[in-house]
Amino acid sequence: MIEELTIADEPAAWAALGFALQDDVCRVGSVPVRLAGRAAGRGLVAWTLRGIASEALDGLPTRRAQDGASSAAVAPPSHPNGVTALDHVVAITPALDRTVAALQVAGLDLRRIREEPTPAGAPRQAFFRLGEAILEVVQAPDDALERSGRPDGPSFFWGLAFRVADLDATAAQIGEERCSPPRPAVQPGRRIATLRRAAGLALPVALMTE
Repeated sequence: MIEELTIADEPAAWAALGFALQDDVCRVGSVPVRLAGRAAGRGLVAWTLRGIASEALDGLPTRRAQDGASSAAVAPPSHPNGVTALDHVVAITPALDRTVAALQVAGLDLRRIREEPTPAGAPRQAFFRLGEAILEVVQAPDDALERSGRPDGPSFFWGLAFRVADLDATAAQIGEERCSPPRPAVQPGRRIATLRRAAGLALPVALMTE
């Protein structure tokens, strides 16, 4: 399960979007999000996992949680923006089968591989269950691999999606300048909105119905 996410972002940017913080930590559901500042790197710089056999996750910067009480035992705060939980973490890989194999060796729980393209053009995705959240590993499209010049490169973190109690209310509170209008999600029966660049976060963030 996910013990902590570390993001190279400023706490003030998250507070301005209606997240409740304690110092530099924003706890969303059972997952603490540590906001380490822009000087810490770029986007999601690392995660800490509990119950893994290895920290070698095909390029995803990973720390193994120490023995002891889990962060999930701490009651989460109520966020003014209506966010209730971390829905999923998105990673991108140039070689899905290679990454899936490495994650399984480390002990991650593969639930399924989706052999259908996404609206953004990713040809395949794999889904791993990590406690209350999902890791979605996306195969990079061929044209993206050609542009990157790194067809054999490592996998990397890309973005996050949070669940919200009332997506329309959350989007309205954040404002159209910083949040897209809600629209149907890929998952049947769910809706999604995405934070725009004007929101000022260090990585892509989506908001989804529960």
